Amino acid sequence: MKYFRVLIILGLLIIIPLLLFTNLKTATPESVDQHKILTANQHGVLTVDLPKIRTGADQINEYLPYLKDKKVGLLVNTSSIIENTSLVDSLLSHNVNIKYIFGPEHGFRSNAGNGVSIKDEVDPTTGIPIISLYGGTRKPTKKQMDELDLIVFDIQDVGCRFFTYINKLYDIMEACAENNKELIILDRPNPNGYVDGPVLDMKLKSGIGKFPIPITHGMTMGEFAQMINGEGWLPNKAKCKIRVISLKNYTHSTYYELPVSPSPNLNTQPSIMLYPSLCLFEGTIISQGRGTYMPFTVLGNPKLKDQYTFSFTPKSIPGMSTSPLHMDKTCYGIDLRDYDIKQLLETKKINLKWLIEFYKNYPDKEKFFDKSQSSQMGDFDKLAGTVNLKKQIINGVSEEEIRASWEPELSKYKVMREKYVIYE
Repeated sequence: MKYFRVLIILGLLIIIPLLLFTNLKTATPESVDQHKILTANQHGVLTVDLPKIRTGADQINEYLPYLKDKKVGLLVNTSSIIENTSLVDSLLSHNVNIKYIFGPEHGFRSNAGNGVSIKDEVDPTTGIPIISLYGGTRKPTKKQMDELDLIVFDIQDVGCRFFTYINKLYDIMEACAENNKELIILDRPNPNGYVDGPVLDMKLKSGIGKFPIPITHGMTMGEFAQMINGEGWLPNKAKCKIRVISLKNYTHSTYYELPVSPSPNLNTQPSIMLYPSLCLFEGTIISQGRGTYMPFTVLGNPKLKDQYTFSFTPKSIPGMSTSPLHMDKTCYGIDLRDYDIKQLLETKKINLKWLIEFYKNYPDKEKFFDKSQSSQMGDFDKLAGTVNLKKQIINGVSEEEIRASWEPELSKYKVMREKYVIYE
């Protein structure tokens, strides 16, 4: 019996580490707060808890010493939290001297709709000036930078080329490099941590595509900042002095449920996970649910009544979408609110089947990609990052052939990315 117990103990010592390692690679939605693994016990299973993900902001003792006696600027919004407390409030409670708060698209309070220009203001509670970097000014002025010793960047991204927070990271890095100021990046998980899609043709460079990267770039903000520096993307190949406060207990395959919506129209976890696939529809005549409280989880158009039974009606919603596509018209299409979003993490691919399906079913195909039909439609080629995808959809090219056309650029990007990743 004694030898039998020894064998059991030795077996568990071998099995538990192996399962721990495996779980880090295959975390599921159950692991939002902590990873769980199963090992054998007398009842068949034993739950072992591992530490929960800790964001850069959570690790305040790692960066607070750098802020002491400094004049600090913050580039933040409502996603910038420590547990349930605003980063601004937390730093003020530690007597950090915050001179300016800079706000990205949607504003410091994340309550402005997409594309809405935001004005500067003064926070009524703290008296701190709030400077909008989404309107007349894209980066802090020299006068503002002269009043600062460093800037802290803490914004939740969703890992997509056309989500504009990576552009704002670039802008603040440019300002810091020009003025010889350090940028501290409080890293946060990328909920869409996989790499997929066509790499941007830089002839199509725009505000929704600024870098030669695929639709889902598979990087956190800390990693992306290292890529901006390393690839010489700043003007004159300047380098920004950055300090990344890295995540704990995180890998790119770890499922992460955002505690705060990163923007008004990404207001649920399914919308965040579906965004890389559904945002392409912004360059079509198909509504993605803007003007509803379920954006980026539904697709539809008034002319599809004969093909689909599910329906929704876009309305003007202040703070989300004031004049959405097909406003006050009943749209017919599909409801993806219950879609198994784990599939996207498991396959590590954006979904092209919906785009192919809706083009096939839309009766007036000449107007499917015609942005002149509505001022609300975006430029499909700029969203896709290539002129080829539209042509391929029109010509009935298969999904497999479309994906094959993204090579070799996609594989080259993956090799480049490896130089800058911090996490597995």
